[in-house]
Amino acid sequence: MRNNISHIKDCYGCGACATVCAKKIIEIKLNKNGFYEPQITDIDKCTNCGLCTEVCAFSHGEPSLSKEEITINSWAAWSNDERVQRKCSSGGIGYEIAKQLIEKDYKLCGCRYNAETGRAEHYIATTPEEAIASIGSKYIQSYTVDGFKAINRKEKYIVTGTPCQIDSFRRYIKKFRVEDNFVLLDFFCHCVPSMWAWNKYTKMVEKQTGKITYASWRNKFTGWHDSWAMSLDGEKTEGEKVNWHDSYNLLIKEKKGFYNSRLSQGDVFYNLFLGDYCCNPACAKNCKYKYDSSSADIRIGDLWGKTYANNDKGVSALITFTQKGKEVVEQLKDVTLIEHPFEVVAEGQMKRNVHKKPTYGIVMRFLKSSYGLDTTLWKILNFNNRVCTKLYRILKRR
Repeated sequence: MRNNISHIKDCYGCGACATVCAKKIIEIKLNKNGFYEPQITDIDKCTNCGLCTEVCAFSHGEPSLSKEEITINSWAAWSNDERVQRKCSSGGIGYEIAKQLIEKDYKLCGCRYNAETGRAEHYIATTPEEAIASIGSKYIQSYTVDGFKAINRKEKYIVTGTPCQIDSFRRYIKKFRVEDNFVLLDFFCHCVPSMWAWNKYTKMVEKQTGKITYASWRNKFTGWHDSWAMSLDGEKTEGEKVNWHDSYNLLIKEKKGFYNSRLSQGDVFYNLFLGDYCCNPACAKNCKYKYDSSSADIRIGDLWGKTYANNDKGVSALITFTQKGKEVVEQLKDVTLIEHPFEVVAEGQMKRNVHKKPTYGIVMRFLKSSYGLDTTLWKILNFNNRVCTKLYRILKRR
């Protein structure tokens, strides 16, 4: 049996194997279900060096940072710059960390949405201005390879990504003994949805808006908690208080206008994604990074829960797992840090993996079909989907 990733299917799609391959014979492509997966383009050139499997987080049973190596510190945090806080998904602490490390001669390998390709991609930023593109959540799987390959291991970087991407990347820099050059940052992750869901969604939206030029998955058009209504003249009017899920507000722009939709209004993409109708099988079966499990120096997210329930500007959950991460946080300027127990900072975050819905197979087949999300067929399927899910829950209790 060859010592390579040729046998790996339905993995995290992190791209570390393609990055480390000296023969450049590994490509990361979308598989039949719309998730990134490695493919060896010329098996005869493989030397069985084993580097691709060594850096592969999917093929290891535990995160590369052991529990014994982790010391947790946690804060509520936000940027003191209201422009940053307003533009970011929560409190803007991720951007502040990146910006201030860039000012100390680090580079950022972060994720931005490329409207031309319709996908999230990792890239290199060398200035705070270039780092602005990394602001905000991207609730689709990112293509990391170009960004990871552009990294010079002799220079200093902050690398951000999903927990599985960061776990693989730590294995990569451990292999080359350059961990001291890197600060690794991940976030509380739900899962990644199939790109077929996003592609169908954007086609539906573009029928109304024209070619998409910008997408923001967690904009604050209606506030962080979506608990206010906006009058036509832009003044806030108090509305009915709703739960934290209603902060999922999707804003898409094109040249002449915009499209705005919310989970609380039944947004199709959010229902597919957060309803776990199209999640990556690796997220359901093999995620090792929920709650307090990570291979990053720093983890960020939204600080849900009761403590900041009345804050409508956005508060970041900020956790450090290593001494390096703690030192980075302690040196931050122009931010507000309030230390809390981890249980407070992580309140509302997932402790278990996603579970695919009983109708997962049917939905995935639909997403691969030529039918759109605005067709009658989808409306029928979506109704049956909800009925099947409720029936499944009732049967599960018995």
